[in-house]
Amino acid sequence: MKKLIIIILCPLFAYGQTDSLARWLDVAARNNPGVQAAHTSWQAALQRLPQAGAWQDPQFDAGFFLQPMMLSEGRQVAEFRLMQMFPWFGARKAARTEAENMAQMAFEQLREARDGLFLDVYTQWFTLCRLRRQEICTRRSVELLAQLEELAMKRFSTGGAASSYTAAAPSPSGGGTVAMNGMAGMSSASPVSPASPSGMPPALPQPSPAGAMPAMGAAGGGMSEVLRIRLEIIELESRVEDLLSETAAAKARFNALLNRAADAEVVVPDTLAQIAFRLDLDTASAQIAARNPMIAMLGAEAASYKAKAQMDKRMSYPMFGVGLQYMLMKKTAPDPMTVGSNPMNGKDMLMPMASVSLPIFRGRYRAQQRENALMQQSARERQADALNTLTAELHRLRHELDGASRRIALYRRQSELARTTCNLALQEFIAGRGPLSDAIAVQRQLLNYELETAVAVAAYNTMVANIQKLGSYEN
Repeated sequence: MKKLIIIILCPLFAYGQTDSLARWLDVAARNNPGVQAAHTSWQAALQRLPQAGAWQDPQFDAGFFLQPMMLSEGRQVAEFRLMQMFPWFGARKAARTEAENMAQMAFEQLREARDGLFLDVYTQWFTLCRLRRQEICTRRSVELLAQLEELAMKRFSTGGAASSYTAAAPSPSGGGTVAMNGMAGMSSASPVSPASPSGMPPALPQPSPAGAMPAMGAAGGGMSEVLRIRLEIIELESRVEDLLSETAAAKARFNALLNRAADAEVVVPDTLAQIAFRLDLDTASAQIAARNPMIAMLGAEAASYKAKAQMDKRMSYPMFGVGLQYMLMKKTAPDPMTVGSNPMNGKDMLMPMASVSLPIFRGRYRAQQRENALMQQSARERQADALNTLTAELHRLRHELDGASRRIALYRRQSELARTTCNLALQEFIAGRGPLSDAIAVQRQLLNYELETAVAVAAYNTMVANIQKLGSYEN
């Protein structure tokens, strides 16, 4: 039984995203009250094994006479009787088999509780990773917009982009800027003004006369550009606060699974990688039929009813009993009219005994057999129904898994295109040839693709965990 306990308390697989995930699975299996309750119930079921099939307790009867009974052999003072009953052959073995199957049912319930806990841990872990990734992307977008706001302020203060020939465009990929030294910093995909015949850069426009307003057309709206960027920053900062609040709630749920304090720290990686997983429907279906705890539990239930039917059948046969009867006697005064003395006078008596039960009322036993047969059939039918349901669930998860995989690939391609487009839009805005609205719109689009990618990866990984749960996390 110790081997089974080790199997229950140790996680059976980990996706390899981080070492801490395997540790959290082990902590959850050891500390979660639900799993511990199921483990205790299984241990209690094991204690029924010594009880099943045990011999019936012998019966001891004692009787005392307040006034000794006069018998020809003396005066009977007391009577003692000891009797032991024995069931029909094979009844005790069938009872033990039934108890073993009931204990197996409790064990499968423990496995089901453990697998459900592991799925909850994986789900919450991927939720935390998704929220962390979304927070990073949103903060990076805020930093990009802050740099863009600084550039817009410079444009507004200098009266247009053309009056500031050298600028630095923020990179939407994070952690850097795109240098703009005249038109040389432009991407090859961006249109470039022709150079002067002498090979020199185009002439800079003359500064605006003193007191004149900034060129609103070239500057893209002047101060309104700065305000639009600030509106975007405020919205993203609010989204970051929402993500932090959602993360706190997800951490509380995660810690509850581990039976820890709600505010206990949980460190998750900054990246969320897609699990390398390949689904073989035939292999997965075979694993469900062979390893799923619900299927195994219903199979054990059917086996327990079969064993109970055998036990009830043997209990419907006669039971035998053997015992002893002991009579305590006292001597009586000899009768003067009787010639000689009775040699049995006052001698205690010991008498072997045998008994047999007569199960002549057969209606009860026939009803027991019908009940056991129907319950066994019900368990088999529920097992078949559960297998069909789990197989349908497997196909549904496969469909959703393929959809999530396609969405991940789509969002990644769109993110790359949006990143390139955002770079071009920022360069055009710096050069004064593109409106700010294009840069903001493309940046918002890029952020949405990154957020949706994190959602799709988390959903994909969670569905992989669901599929593995159907096969009880076995490799």
